[in-house]
Amino acid sequence: MTNKTKNIFAEIPDTLPEEIFEKIIEGKEFFVERIISDGHTSPPNFLYDQETNEFVMLMSGSAKISYDDGNSFSLSAGDYLIIPAHQKHRVEETDKTQKTIWLAIHYK
Repeated sequence: MTNKTKNIFAEIPDTLPEEIFEKIIEGKEFFVERIISDGHTSPPNFLYDQETNEFVMLMSGSAKISYDDGNSFSLSAGDYLIIPAHQKHRVEETDKTQKTIWLAIHYK
């Protein structure tokens, strides 16, 4: 465990060829990660199907998440969404003008 202060907006590269997924903390039945997107989307015809529930909050930027049942959610800074385990979903878009920073909590 670290006693060092960190900042969710620190150490962000200028260019991102791929999204960054960074685990901040993890426990027995959860983990918290920072995700940094820069116009990234899920690959065509790809759906996430996760074993855990996921709480996602946008700290900056914007994004659109779509479920396989046709529901979609537009998110901007401060918005959050709880994605139930095995809810198939994809990231349709993230902000192309600024970095989108997500805080995600995966839990059972």
